[in-house]
Amino acid sequence: SVFSDVLALPIFKQEESSLPPENENKILPFQYVLCAATSPAVKLHDETLTYLNQGQSYEIRMLDNRKIGELPEINGKLVKSIFRVVFHDRRLQYTEHQQLEGWRWNRPGDRILDIDIPMSVGIIDPRANPTQLNTVEFLWDPSKRTSVFIQVHCISTEFTMRKHGGEKGVPFRVQIDTFKENENGEYTEHLHSASCQIKVFKPKGADRKQKTDREKMEKRTPHEKEKYQPSYETTILTECSPWPEITYVNNAPSPGFNSSHSSFSIGEGNGSPNHQPEPPPPIADNLLPTSTPQEAQQWLHRNRFSTFSRLFTNFSGADLLKLTREDVIQICGPADGIRLFNALKGRMVRPRLTIYVCQESQQLRDLQQQKHEDGDAASSTFFVYHAIYLEELTAVELTEKLAQLFSISSRQISQIYKQGPTGIHVLISDEMIQNFQDESCFVLDTMKAETNDSYHIILK
Repeated sequence: SVFSDVLALPIFKQEESSLPPENENKILPFQYVLCAATSPAVKLHDETLTYLNQGQSYEIRMLDNRKIGELPEINGKLVKSIFRVVFHDRRLQYTEHQQLEGWRWNRPGDRILDIDIPMSVGIIDPRANPTQLNTVEFLWDPSKRTSVFIQVHCISTEFTMRKHGGEKGVPFRVQIDTFKENENGEYTEHLHSASCQIKVFKPKGADRKQKTDREKMEKRTPHEKEKYQPSYETTILTECSPWPEITYVNNAPSPGFNSSHSSFSIGEGNGSPNHQPEPPPPIADNLLPTSTPQEAQQWLHRNRFSTFSRLFTNFSGADLLKLTREDVIQICGPADGIRLFNALKGRMVRPRLTIYVCQESQQLRDLQQQKHEDGDAASSTFFVYHAIYLEELTAVELTEKLAQLFSISSRQISQIYKQGPTGIHVLISDEMIQNFQDESCFVLDTMKAETNDSYHIILK
C-alpha cells in the first residue's frame, strides 16, 4: 500500500536514529578507543559488542579530547586511570564477589586483567593489586601519546551455568575511570568514566565469532540489514557513571600496592582467599519518588536504559514509578519493558536456598603440608567456606554446583551423602534438600568411588 511505502521513507529512519540522549553531542574530556572491531550483528540502538581472544594484547588509546581552556588545572599534570573488567549482566553483578572468588579458586595464581607493559606507551607507575584480580591502574600525561595494551584472561563461558556445552557466554564490560589530584596529591577527583561491552573467547575464537556474525549478516535481506549497525574498525568506549567502589579503592592503599614505585605484581597473592578485603555490598540503586527528571535520566543511564532516556526526558522519579507493567512494556517492548519494570520496583532476585560448604580434607592436607614445610604449626586453622545458591532444590542441581566448586564434571560425582546420626551415610534426595535449613553449613569430604576418577561427596 501507499502508506507502507511512506513508512519506509528515510525521513522516519532519520528520526529513529537520532534517538540517543541530547548530551551525545557534548564533547567529553577524554576518549578511549579499543583497537578491536565491533560485531556486525548488533541492532541499531543497542550498545556495541566487541569480541576479544583470551590472553591476547589489545591496544586502548587514551586520547585527550579537551576543548581549549577546558580543565586547565590538569595541564602539565598527570591523571590516574583505573581499568576494570566487570560483569555486564545485573544478575551476575549482585554476586560479583562470589563469582570472582570461584574463579580464583579454579585458577589459582591467575589474574583476570593484566597490562602488557612492554607493549604499552606513556603509562607511569602501573599497578595491580593482588587482591583485585579484575583491576589495574596507572598514571598518564594527557598531553603525551598514551596507549595501554590490556589482556583479559577470563572467558565468557566460565561464568555460565554449565549445562551441556555450547552455551552463550556472558558479556563483560571494560570500564575506565579517570581521576585528577586533589589538594593533598591523592587521585580522588573523578573526571570521566567510559565503558564498552565485550565477550572473551578462547584463543582464535573471537575471530571465528566475528566471521560467523559477518556471514549471518550477509544472508539477511537489505531491509533487515538496515536494522543493524555496521561493524566499526575500532570500539569507542561510551560515557558511563563512575564505578561505585571508588571510595573503597581510595580510602586505604591496599597491601603491597604502594610499596615500590613499579610494583606491578603479576600472579602474586595467588591464593588463599581468606585475606580478601570484603568489597562493599552492591549499592541498591533504587529510583526514588523524589528524584528530579535529571536524576531519573541519570538512573536510566546507570541501569542500561540509555536507549529510552529520550522517551522519558521529562519524567520525574514519581512519574516513572507510577507506570504500570503494561505501560512500560508498551513503551519499551517486552524484553526491556520487563527489565525496566523490575528495575523500577527494585526487585532483588533471592535464591531459594543458600548453603555454605568448606572443602575440609583439602584444606587440612594443605595445612599439614605447610606444617611439614615450615617445621612449626601454621599460625591459625582458618577454613574458607563457599556459598552455594540453589534455585531448583534438586540433587542434580546440588551435584552441578559442587562439581563447579571442585572444577570437575558433574559426571565424576557418583553419589552425595549426608552424614547422619552415628556417622551413617544417608543418600541425598530432592526431598532432603527441600528440607535443608537456609544458610546451613557443611564440611565436604570426598571418597574415591568404585569406578575410576569419580567420587562420593559426604556433607558433614
